[in-house]
Amino acid sequence: MAAGTLYTYPENWRAFKAQVAAQYSGALLKIASTSPAFTFGHTNRSPAFLSNFPLGKVPAYQGDDGFCLFESNAIAHYLSNDALRGSTPQASAQVLQWVSFADSEIIPPASAWVFPTLGIMQFNKQVSFEYVCVLFKYLLGLQLSVLEPAFRQPYPNVSRWFLTCVNQPQFKAVLGEVKLCEKMAQFDGTFNLLAKEKGGKEGGKQQQQQQQEKKEKKKEEKKATPAEEEMDECEAALASEPKAKDPFAHLPKSSFIMDEFKRKYSNEDTLTVALPYFWDHFDREGFSIWHSEYRFPEELTMSFMSCNLITGMFQRLDKLRKNAFASVILFGANNDSCITGIWVFRGQDLAFTLSDDWQIDYESYTWRKLDVDSEECKTMVKEYFAWEGEFKHVGKPFNQGKIFK
Repeated sequence: MAAGTLYTYPENWRAFKAQVAAQYSGALLKIASTSPAFTFGHTNRSPAFLSNFPLGKVPAYQGDDGFCLFESNAIAHYLSNDALRGSTPQASAQVLQWVSFADSEIIPPASAWVFPTLGIMQFNKQVSFEYVCVLFKYLLGLQLSVLEPAFRQPYPNVSRWFLTCVNQPQFKAVLGEVKLCEKMAQFDGTFNLLAKEKGGKEGGKQQQQQQQEKKEKKKEEKKATPAEEEMDECEAALASEPKAKDPFAHLPKSSFIMDEFKRKYSNEDTLTVALPYFWDHFDREGFSIWHSEYRFPEELTMSFMSCNLITGMFQRLDKLRKNAFASVILFGANNDSCITGIWVFRGQDLAFTLSDDWQIDYESYTWRKLDVDSEECKTMVKEYFAWEGEFKHVGKPFNQGKIFK
């Protein structure tokens, strides 16, 4: 039976997965989420912590035997039993299927919907409300904050399943009593940039109550200045970081409007509209084109896992999107594949070195700057942008691609 410590900050929904799994399996799990055992933003940056978890991310698990794991899905899997993991190869594959589905299809829109109502991020009106999930751990934030009764009504099976879960003793041991949303929380036009750290455990319900009190206070005072709001340790640590300067501020203004090209690429035919627009407007002095190739193809196994590798890199480069575009392709099949891509960056150098936040993944790839006037470059841009062609430099068939834009 597994036994160890889970490092996290208070009320981390990603950590709930591991905690609930341990409740079912009987794993002996200690939680380190408050000082002195663990202080987010301090402990996870210490040399001792980074020696076991180089990314400094939480939740992170360290077994009593010294075995270390990061990434919440891996930790939950390790702490589970056969009933949760799947007792047959088929059942195990289905568990993995739904976990992967939730990570790629549910978390992004659910976060973009819920987080603005908590003041954590800016509101994006393009987010669709059609993403109602069928997995508990990703429904929690939605059910507590935005899925009011009228919205839940068309989905009785989802609601019934969710309530069944939260009323199981293993869930209650972690979450306590769960009260469903009565009125959909709304984004009030501001998100938190100012915060003061507060010790102790800040629960999700307290956060919502503070949000509501802030809205009422603003109405009474009728002031335009945003009020300071108490935040949990994670949000306070993030908010306390100094505001980063634009990494591209040193570059002269370019005539190539990246956003306009991206609109063409997203909404019109690639070969007849987007590609001609790209070459007609491309600024050879202000932008550069690079070819990337994953250094460790021998480590690539299942295709969906290789695609998650690409998607994870894209997510960590989110703040680079305004000044970059990429088409990254997985070639080959399970256990015989490779990952290569074409990247367009602002400036003449690799953009990753401009920010520490962008340097997590890029050293896992080889990078070659292309001559934008060469036939090689024009052919590769055409094939990678369109996801079709001979791809002679690869030697494996096209599997699937991902676009960074």
